[in-house]
Amino acid sequence: MSEFHPIEQHPDRPLAFHRIGAMGLRYLFLLRSSWTRIIELAYWPLMQMILWGFMTKFLLTADSPVIKAAGLLIAAVLLWDVMFRSNIGVAVSFLEEMWSRNLAQLFASPLRPYEWAISLLFISLVRTIIGIIPAALLAIPLYSYSIFDMGLPLIAFFINLMIFGGAVGLAVSALVLRFGMGAESLAWVGIFLVAPISGIYYPISILPDWLQPIAWALPSSHVFEGMRAVLIDGQFQTGLFIDAVLLNIVYLAAGVTIFLYVFRLARIKGLLLQMGE
Repeated sequence: MSEFHPIEQHPDRPLAFHRIGAMGLRYLFLLRSSWTRIIELAYWPLMQMILWGFMTKFLLTADSPVIKAAGLLIAAVLLWDVMFRSNIGVAVSFLEEMWSRNLAQLFASPLRPYEWAISLLFISLVRTIIGIIPAALLAIPLYSYSIFDMGLPLIAFFINLMIFGGAVGLAVSALVLRFGMGAESLAWVGIFLVAPISGIYYPISILPDWLQPIAWALPSSHVFEGMRAVLIDGQFQTGLFIDAVLLNIVYLAAGVTIFLYVFRLARIKGLLLQMGE
């Protein structure tokens, strides 16, 4: 009788899910334990929406049909905040571990770097939703405009901007880990480097000819061009969506790779024990 060989099991796979879930719960408990954190998440999107919303109402007195496109500026503000919040959600959660000098303790546990990266992306999603939903809902009674009227395209825009912002957040976090707390400001200013060429409030065609190819290399540019196509022409441009998805795959892979590489370098050089305020 031939000897029976059971299928090889991978006992670490369920443990990885448990570790990712545990880190996700840890960040959720941090949010729940501080009402000021939750208020801060909603404060800035609300302020931006209110300020730009009233500016939009003023501009609506103009005769330009483009300016009169319903909710164009408000939608741009809200979607820009999705990208910004997804970036800052990753970076701030990472920085909180550094401020509390908790990196060494975290990785004395079986937690692996890629599991931490996934948990950072998860809590970024939660923080972004907490920040954006109140602003989007308040726009309805204030300006009689609902971004939810976009329907399924809104989901496509949201997911693409979340992925791009998260990828940038991981790369920025890696830079802070590599160069220390002196690079902490990159967590806030990093995403603004791509804002002028993302076509948030104006089409890419406005940019100088030499700058347009650089802009089209960003998934955010395709998203905001797609947003204008939906709001002005009533068309969801599949080509722009596919380009954004393909670019996001590249950027997310690059962000995760940079994060894991720098983390490995930091572990070798003993930087994890030196980080803190």
